[in-house]
Amino acid sequence: MFVYRGDQMLILRRARERYWHVVAGVVEHGERYAEAAARELREESGLDVGDRLIDLERPLTYALTKASRERYGFPHDQEEVTTYNFAAEAPSDWEPVLNEEHDAYRWCSFDDAVSLLHWPAAKDIARTLATRPR
Repeated sequence: MFVYRGDQMLILRRARERYWHVVAGVVEHGERYAEAAARELREESGLDVGDRLIDLERPLTYALTKASRERYGFPHDQEEVTTYNFAAEAPSDWEPVLNEEHDAYRWCSFDDAVSLLHWPAAKDIARTLATRPR
C-alpha cells in the first residue's frame, strides 16, 4: 500500500528490521487482494479508505530463498510469492497511528521516499506513482 497526499508519500520504519517500507501484509483466507490491502492499511496505520483504493496494476513475483521462507513462515516447498500493489490518498489533516510493526513514520517527497525505501521493487513503484496524475 502506497499512501500519498499531494506530492508527499508516507513511509514507515519496520520496528524489528529497522528499515523504511510501505504498508504491507498478507492476504487472509477468503480475502480479495484489495480487501487485504485496505485491511492492512487500517491495521498498520489507522487509515480507512473504504473502497477508494487505486490498483496500481503492478503485480510482482519474487523467488523465495530458504531464509525468507523460514523468516516469514512460507511453506518449505513454496518457490515464489506474488505481491499486488495499491495506492490510496490520505486526507490532508490525517496522521497515522502505528501498530506494533512500526516505530516511526515520515511524510516525504517521492524522491526522498525512493532514496529511503529498503526494497528495490518499492522504490520502483514509488517512482511510477510520482509520475501518475493525482
